[in-house]
Amino acid sequence: MTENSSKTRQQAELAFSKTQTEYLARSRTISEIDAVAAEREAKTARLRELRLEKEANTEPKVTKPKKVTKR
Repeated sequence: MTENSSKTRQQAELAFSKTQTEYLARSRTISEIDAVAAEREAKTARLRELRLEKEANTEPKVTKPKKVTKR
């Protein structure tokens, strides 16, 4: 009887270990994805600030309206 329950316990522990390993791998992957997304958002914000600063420092160009040609 103890042999049977010991075998069942080992199977349960093996199944739990597998599930736990999958969970940890998934969590690590999600953390890596979040880190990449955060870096991308920071870079985008930095580039946006630089673009806005550049636009604020440049004079607006006056362009002539394009001639509309009819075919």
